[in-house]
Amino acid sequence: MNNKSRNLSTDTSNKQQPQNTLNIPDAPQGWDNLKWLGPSFLWMLSAAGSGELLFTPRIAALYGYTLLWALLAAVVLKWFINGEVGRFSVCTGATILEGFKQLPGPKNWAIWLILLPQVVVAISTVAGLSGAAATALILVAGGSVQLWTVIIIVVTAAIVLLGQYNVVEKISSYVGIARTVAVVAAAIFVFPNVGKLASGLVPQIPQDVQYQEILPWLGFMLAGAAGLMWYSYWVEARGYGAASVKGKESIDPKQLNQEQKKKLRGWLNLMTISNTLAVVGALLAALSFLILGGELLRPQGLVPKENQVAQTLGSLLGDLWGPFGFWFMVAIVFITFCSTVLSVEDGFGRMFADGTQILLQGFGVRGRWTNEKFLQRVYIVVLLVALPIAVYLFFGEPVGLLQTAGGIEAAHIPIVTGLTLYLNHRMLPKELQPSKIIFAGTAIAGIFFGVFAIIYLLQLLGIIGSNSASG
Repeated sequence: MNNKSRNLSTDTSNKQQPQNTLNIPDAPQGWDNLKWLGPSFLWMLSAAGSGELLFTPRIAALYGYTLLWALLAAVVLKWFINGEVGRFSVCTGATILEGFKQLPGPKNWAIWLILLPQVVVAISTVAGLSGAAATALILVAGGSVQLWTVIIIVVTAAIVLLGQYNVVEKISSYVGIARTVAVVAAAIFVFPNVGKLASGLVPQIPQDVQYQEILPWLGFMLAGAAGLMWYSYWVEARGYGAASVKGKESIDPKQLNQEQKKKLRGWLNLMTISNTLAVVGALLAALSFLILGGELLRPQGLVPKENQVAQTLGSLLGDLWGPFGFWFMVAIVFITFCSTVLSVEDGFGRMFADGTQILLQGFGVRGRWTNEKFLQRVYIVVLLVALPIAVYLFFGEPVGLLQTAGGIEAAHIPIVTGLTLYLNHRMLPKELQPSKIIFAGTAIAGIFFGVFAIIYLLQLLGIIGSNSASG
């Protein structure tokens, strides 16, 4: 992705391309939309990782369908957040981090607020996902989980560093299609009593609930705070709206003429359809995993945990389709977690390089340490290889590491949501701002995740208690 820094400030001291000369293309119409919506569907499939595959069956095994309402709420509310992040990039051609640096207050305060918690998320996610993928390899090739985890981290990072991520991403997307078809078919086969499933639509909290289980699940579902911000990079890379205008140093959307704004509204409509397609697909996969976990794992008392992740998840299809189903699911576990590690290493590498570039330029630093490709390589080697290996070898619990990352992601979502809403209100003209309904939905999304994060913190501090349910 080409996420070169663009200054969005209207400060007259900054060189700014005359707005009326910008040649923003018309949004695609008719069948041409498919050329843009297809990649969105594939993006969704490649994005589906730990939230859907690991935590959803785990939640179903622990609590049945009582938290179905929370799953639906989390996915639908993230549609609002995703849309607002995408809105900024469509209208400005810049990434969301480049927008956050424009917020008033101490210099780059919002960038620090975003990047610092994500350091822990990046390390824990790579370590946890790689450890989960390794539980599939030991079933096939034997050996130790620790060794395979280290190998997976190194190999996936090498693929990203060598520029082969896009090739692997396409392959994993097709595997994602196969995974989705398989789990949906299996879920239909074991579909529960409608009344039993519908009872989960009533908002309720199980008496024995552990928020250390719920918060990571909700945080990773569809996308965490980082993944939501990466949607900005995705939109920019594919040239939606203002991102298709090359050679600009800055775009102030408030200075655009009516024709240009009209074109951007067309691109916003396309982005909304794209976002909706991705969310509906992710919701279908998540519901299928919830049904499989509730119908196949819960009656047997099986919960995916630590070094038995692949073996337990393998039984989801193994119980239905015998050895073929088991090994097919084990392969799905391995490929899904490895492809997610790839996307995490690529996404965090870009985001931290982008953010560091902004921070260092703010301090007047120039040269090698503000070169985006160089910074990306440094972050991949240090933050996304060396540190995850050290952390995994020390803790050795993939589910626990992912719970840590997911908890931070969920707690970080309200911050990303609030900053994005304020940014769009401040930077975009009225014609390009969200409607009152979209604004309210996005605000509710931030509040929803904030409430779960606060309750989790209170439980962690012992202010509110619960009976253990995780076994």
